[in-house]
Amino acid sequence: MDSEKPKTPKSKTTMLLSINAAAILVAGVLISSAIFFNGGMDFRMVGERSDIVQDSLGEMDLLESVSDSDAEIHTIDVTGNDDYISTSSHEFDSSAVPADELWNESSIVIYATPDIDICVSGSLSDLGAMYWQTSNPNVISGFYDSARTWLGYNNETCRYPVVKGAGTTTITAGTYDGKRKDSITVTVVDPPIDQWKHEVLTLVNKIRTKNKLNQLSWGITCESAADVRANESIKLYAHTRPDGSSWDTVCPAPSSGGVSGENLAIGNAAVSPASVVALWMGSESHRANILNPDYTDMAVGFVYQPDTLYRTYWSQFFSTY
Repeated sequence: MDSEKPKTPKSKTTMLLSINAAAILVAGVLISSAIFFNGGMDFRMVGERSDIVQDSLGEMDLLESVSDSDAEIHTIDVTGNDDYISTSSHEFDSSAVPADELWNESSIVIYATPDIDICVSGSLSDLGAMYWQTSNPNVISGFYDSARTWLGYNNETCRYPVVKGAGTTTITAGTYDGKRKDSITVTVVDPPIDQWKHEVLTLVNKIRTKNKLNQLSWGITCESAADVRANESIKLYAHTRPDGSSWDTVCPAPSSGGVSGENLAIGNAAVSPASVVALWMGSESHRANILNPDYTDMAVGFVYQPDTLYRTYWSQFFSTY
């Protein structure tokens, strides 16, 4: 995480990177202490360079896909607490799941980011070892061996799907003791890019209102710049642009002066507007940009590229112009 002193008496830039759940790519001033975010993820910042820091999440091991759930959907909402966004879960009706099945629903729809993990009925427990299979590896190729607990999912009943693209697949899950087996049709759809970008602004303004700060307007001046920076994060996740120039050259302050700032986030903990805002609010430095009283405008960039390593790429471009 880093900030930059004013380059001139009339302008100031602040630039901040966020974290990824499987690995971090960061650039900035050395922070000696670790950062903890929902679920106890331990990340260490690196100094004065870009680097990759792996965490110790065993759940990142991928289960092999085999041939050919009342599901639990988790949303993240702004709570009454001024300081953070917390998770809350909503389960499908599981009151009458047959004794040998896993869920009532026959189909669910998820975003390709993906925004939820696939779960069996939340009323079930003591399932023991389970297998998870997918009929169409071009849509969901397999599952990690547990859930994304930092997003609020249950390791016992949920699995994090490896989404390859939009389409439909049949997921079959069962217990190895043969007591329960069921199938569900999962339709994967692409995320609504423009809608999600504006939802980030809505969430940020709710947080700023609770902290008695002015609401931000959509940053029309730097709107295209935010999209450019999200796209550039695919090639280089840093506050230096791929051509070697500073990030703020994408939308420089006018000659009359101004203040600007940048937050970036990539990876499988930034899978929706709510989760990426929660990620930024979980970092003191990123939070400082969101709660900076000087800013008047904010544009958001978001790119979903399923054929790249980190898949989701976000930027926030704050400014006073």
